[in-house]
Amino acid sequence: MSEVPPTRMNQQVFKGKLKAAKGGHKLLKKKADALKAKFRDYAKAIAETKASMSSDASGAFFSLTQAEYAAGNFKQKVAEGSMSARVRVGAGVQNVAGVKLPVFSTYDSGAAVDNHSLGLVGGGKKIVAVREKFTVLLNKLIKLASLQTSFVTLDEAMKVTNRRVNALENVTIPKIEDVLRYISRELDELEREDFTRLKLVQEKKEIEMAAAAKQKAAENAAAAKAGKTIARNTDKDITAAFDATDDEDVVF
Repeated sequence: MSEVPPTRMNQQVFKGKLKAAKGGHKLLKKKADALKAKFRDYAKAIAETKASMSSDASGAFFSLTQAEYAAGNFKQKVAEGSMSARVRVGAGVQNVAGVKLPVFSTYDSGAAVDNHSLGLVGGGKKIVAVREKFTVLLNKLIKLASLQTSFVTLDEAMKVTNRRVNALENVTIPKIEDVLRYISRELDELEREDFTRLKLVQEKKEIEMAAAAKQKAAENAAAAKAGKTIARNTDKDITAAFDATDDEDVVF
């Protein structure tokens, strides 16, 4: 704090900094609360999705076993067909309190399906059921991937926001308040010093004025006394000592 000059200008500057820090702390606190609420929602959604995925996965693989039993081993026929994906994954962004969270979604690529002949001999309904159940499982997997990715991103954003809130609350704001208290103490001390200095100057000035008045009174008294003596010595007529005839140039 010693490197901060205790001036009125610095006091106003640090008051502005304190106001900005408190405003930023308030906004970051609201952001942290919003992220925390969204974090809890994501955690709940992940738990529910994982709980439902276990039954969906077991049902999908059980239906695959049933289809293989009814239609035989059709994996080779699927592998011989076109391997272009009919379902693709797209990525988007969701803004939550200024944090961009990745969101995954599925869309149909429009690829042609060339395995319609599967199940013509037998087990067609089972193969259709397998396709539907694995489609549901795929959507659940993509949803879970989206939730977990957003969950991790949200967790990192929460940590950064909480660190900033703690830094403002425990470091920045107390430091600015300490600087303001230091400046206030120094300014008060300077004001007391100025008051004492002015008081001493005023007292000295009053003493000098009293001494000057006393000296002037003494001079006036001496002048008055000298004036009376001169008046007593000059009571006679001083023109009687002069003769007008002594100066020819003087005309009366």
